[in-house]
Amino acid sequence: MEGKEGRFRRNSRESRLSRRQKLVLAAVAAVVIIVAILGLGLGLGLRNRYGGEDDAEPTLPPAPQPTAVWQPAVNTSWQIILNSKLDIDPNNPAVEPDVEVYDIDMFVHQNTRVIESLHKLGKKVICYFSAGSYEPNRPDSSRFPKEDIGSVLDGWPDEKWINISSPAIRDIMAGRIDIASRMGCDAVDPDNVDGFQNENGLNLTPRDSVDFMTFLADESHKRKMAIGLKNAGDIVKTILPRMQFAVNEECAEFKACKIFSPFVEAGKPVFHIEYPDGAPFDTDEGQKEEYCNAPGAQGFSTILKAMNLNFGAEYCDGRQVRTKVFR
Repeated sequence: MEGKEGRFRRNSRESRLSRRQKLVLAAVAAVVIIVAILGLGLGLGLRNRYGGEDDAEPTLPPAPQPTAVWQPAVNTSWQIILNSKLDIDPNNPAVEPDVEVYDIDMFVHQNTRVIESLHKLGKKVICYFSAGSYEPNRPDSSRFPKEDIGSVLDGWPDEKWINISSPAIRDIMAGRIDIASRMGCDAVDPDNVDGFQNENGLNLTPRDSVDFMTFLADESHKRKMAIGLKNAGDIVKTILPRMQFAVNEECAEFKACKIFSPFVEAGKPVFHIEYPDGAPFDTDEGQKEEYCNAPGAQGFSTILKAMNLNFGAEYCDGRQVRTKVFR
C-alpha cells in the first residue's frame, strides 16, 4: 500500500512536470512564431522603404528634408536690404516691391516689428547674419575669443575671418540662430562661410565649411527655420541636400553660375545678386543683359543691386524699385 502510494505520488509529480514542460514548450514555440512573423514584417518594411533586396544593405538618404521647414520654390521673387531698417507701418502695412521674400539684416531689425508686418503681407523673411566673420559692431562681438580671429576680409577692413570649427564660435552662432527664431524669421542667410576660398589666416579647409554648414543647418532646422548656402561654390554638391536655397553674389560676373545650378535642378531657388555699373537706377545695359542671361543662371531669382545692398533694386524685366527705409 505504502509502495503504491509512493509510486502514485511520484507518477503524479511526473505528470505535473510533464504538463509544465508542455506549457513551456508551447510558449517557446509561440515566441518563435511571433519572432518569425515580426522578422518577416520588418524585412518587408525595409524592402518597401528602401527598395533593396533581402540581402542588400539599406542606404539611408544623407540628409532628409525637414518636413516642418519652409522650402521656397525655384524662381521665388525677392528683395535684399542689409544696411537699412525697413519702414513699415505696423497698423497699415505695405511694402514695395511686392515680392515673395525679403532678406534683411537680423541685428538691424532685432528690436522692431518688421517681420510681423511682412508676415501680415504674406511675405517670407530670411534673416541675414555673418556666420564666418568677426564684426566689431555687433551686440555679441565681445564674446569672440581672440585666438579664434584670423585675417582681415579683403575689401572689408573692419571684418576678420573666424575659426568656424571653434566650440566658442559655434556657441555664438547657435545663439544668433536662436535670436532669429525668436524674431520669427522663416530662414537664415549665414554669410562668409567660404573662408577656405580666401586668405583667412586660420588654415580653414572645405571640410571645415561643410562641417560648419551642417552644424548651422541642424541648429536652424531644430528651430523650424530654413537655411541657405551663401556663395562657397566648392561645397555646393556636398552640402546641397541640407540646404533649402542658395544665395549667390556675382556668379555671372565670374562666369560661375553653373556651379550653383544644381540647386535649381533639385527644385531649390538660387537668390542671385549682381552688381552692374550704375545699378540699380542707372544700370549699364550691356552688363544687365550679360548678367540676366548668364550661362547656367536659368531659373535663378536674379536681382541687380548697388554693392552696399541698399533700398534700391532692379530686376531683369526692367522693373526698378525703391523700398521705403528709415534714413
